[in-house]
Amino acid sequence: MTMKRTFSLLLLGLSTLPLAACADDYGYGVRAGYGPGPYAYNGWYDGYYGSIYDGYWGNDGYFYYRRGLGDRVYIRGDRGHFMREAPRGPHNFQPFHGSMSPGERMQMPHFPGGGGGGRQGGGGGGGHRHR
Repeated sequence: MTMKRTFSLLLLGLSTLPLAACADDYGYGVRAGYGPGPYAYNGWYDGYYGSIYDGYWGNDGYFYYRRGLGDRVYIRGDRGHFMREAPRGPHNFQPFHGSMSPGERMQMPHFPGGGGGGRQGGGGGGGHRHR
């Protein structure tokens, strides 16, 4: 009976490995250990997602944002709604800028910041509200 239980626990542990491989792309799992920041960001935003609290440019070229201080998960915005460079021609984009400080247990896919034990309580600080 003990061997059966040990084998079951081993299988249960191994079954989580495929999910861990997806953590970076889909925001699953717990992220911790980012430096305290603040990390500055700026760009152009068309207001499609409504107000955003803060965010960061991921190392994959997308802008990741959250809507409020209490949010622990950063959402990837579409490249058609966030731009690093000023758009050309007629457009409805507005410049935006701010800063964010990662907190412990934040889910931050493709975050370009370095290691060092993040702060409890999340980002914010210099967060900027957008339309």
